[in-house]
Amino acid sequence: MATRGFTGRSRSTRDPRLPPGQYDTGRDWPVLTAEATPRLDPDRWTLTVDGIVEREHTWTWQDLHLLPQSEYEGDIHCVTTWSLLGTSFGGVSLDTLLEAVAPRPEAAYVFVTSTTGYTTNLPLEHITGGKAWIVWTHEGKPLPREHGGPVRLLVPHLYFWKSAKWVTKLTLLEHDKQGFWERNGYHDLGDPWREQRYQGD
Repeated sequence: MATRGFTGRSRSTRDPRLPPGQYDTGRDWPVLTAEATPRLDPDRWTLTVDGIVEREHTWTWQDLHLLPQSEYEGDIHCVTTWSLLGTSFGGVSLDTLLEAVAPRPEAAYVFVTSTTGYTTNLPLEHITGGKAWIVWTHEGKPLPREHGGPVRLLVPHLYFWKSAKWVTKLTLLEHDKQGFWERNGYHDLGDPWREQRYQGD
């Protein structure tokens, strides 16, 4: 759980890329997880997008790599107050996957499920328009297992608990449905620039 009083390293000049209450880790990327780290075989892993869509679809590891690739370059922010600035991830934009399934007009939210059973929720508008990816590389190298490898969701403009590790399913819904941390007091959206850490923030 995040601690409100933790501020990390002090800086004489604050980087404008840092949201309120965050500190720059340098090149470190802390490992934080709510579940045991699984060992996934990419050849057996699949990603399904279902729910309120015209046509459900499941992709294999090989299928995803045949799609147009996309890269994110920028910053990521954790609710525990660390930020990793100027980093990069490679994979496929969620826009590409959603185009294949054709969300129905009433779809407004997505419920994300990991192979571990971890879940989180997101408004659909926050994973479309170039805002989210399914990624399998970090700074040009395979995504480490402890950081969600071989594949994870990336929603970098929100606190990083929304970027579910070891993702295996995205379910489009008409109404919001809270995930693991949201049921345990975290904010339903998690905008770092508005310090939406907990319910009521």
